[in-house]
Amino acid sequence: MVNWDILSIVFFYLILLSVYSLYKKRFETQGLLVMYKTKWGLKLMDRLAKPFPQFLHYFSLLGVYLGFGGMAYLLYFLTKETIKLIFVAGTEPALAPVLPGVQIPGAPVLTFWHWLIAIFAAAVIHEFSHGVVARLHKIPIKSSGFAFFGPLLAAFVEPDEKVTEKKKASEQLAVFAAGPFSNMVLGAVILLFTLFVFSPLVGTLYQGDGVIVHALVDGYPMNATGIAVPFTILSVNGQETLTAAAVDSAIGGIHPGDTVTLGTNKGSYTVVSAVNPQDASRAFIGVSGFEQKVKARSAFWDSLKGVFDWLSLLLLWLFLINVGIGLFNLLPLGPVDGGRMFYTLALVTLKNESYAKRALYIVSAFSLALIVINMLPWLYKFLLWIGHGILLLF
Repeated sequence: MVNWDILSIVFFYLILLSVYSLYKKRFETQGLLVMYKTKWGLKLMDRLAKPFPQFLHYFSLLGVYLGFGGMAYLLYFLTKETIKLIFVAGTEPALAPVLPGVQIPGAPVLTFWHWLIAIFAAAVIHEFSHGVVARLHKIPIKSSGFAFFGPLLAAFVEPDEKVTEKKKASEQLAVFAAGPFSNMVLGAVILLFTLFVFSPLVGTLYQGDGVIVHALVDGYPMNATGIAVPFTILSVNGQETLTAAAVDSAIGGIHPGDTVTLGTNKGSYTVVSAVNPQDASRAFIGVSGFEQKVKARSAFWDSLKGVFDWLSLLLLWLFLINVGIGLFNLLPLGPVDGGRMFYTLALVTLKNESYAKRALYIVSAFSLALIVINMLPWLYKFLLWIGHGILLLF
């Protein structure tokens, strides 16, 4: 079977390499970082910064407070989960790479085109927001554009750093926090749209037809049955469960140690439930990566089911990737937004540039260690996926 994601990746990057070769003089290269600088969007940033300066000021200030709150919680959460990952068998990593083909627990496999669209949208809103808040505080924007760090896509806005450094700490913090905050806001908007517009619309056109499971957790009952993923859950203990809510309700009434019979499209499987690693009072059978399967209420809507399925996954990944990028950028790590926020606060607090840089170095090293530890299991899985896709080509 042809792996269309692998073919899409090859096709897409061949086009990019061709564009780079044809217009090489217009690109600026700094090691692995390749940038294409433009003036796109600069006038629009000015227009958006002028009409409601008071609103933008308070909105960006809220982003600063929430940014530091998110940074503190993220460090606490990652530290706790990383300790658990090291010492508790079967624990899933707290971080997951946003890459095509990587199976993230609780989510379907990310396809290349969903990844590309979601990453592009998140990067544009992130960098554009930096630019709008920079213009709010009279910081010139030198350029905007897109970039590549190796194979990874990025967008950028280039404020005048010399002017930025001369601004008040509160104004600098507002600029740095604008990107992550905008990603979180966009994620919230997408979630509300999905819950109150898209899902009710789909609900009138389609009905539940089972819940697809895309992943099994090692060391838990369903993995030991040998069932291959993906499979569709149709019933739990004889009770029909054709929607995700029905599955959650049925499993919610089961206790650790209870016998569970799962009716699937691949037969019936009986297991003894284990203890949920997140809540000892709840049962867990080791299934994740859920996707709602639906069937149309009429032949016409059945012909459009693939479109709605694709859009549903796009909304899901737009939400997950925006929230993920927003949170990741709050980590106090070197040159990312969280690192710049931490350094600015440290400089104001310690009133000594050398001490502030040392504090940033220490917390950056700690954050990087947390990332590396959580990424190692995913790197192994990603390499397996790439290898499997290459074998399928032959």
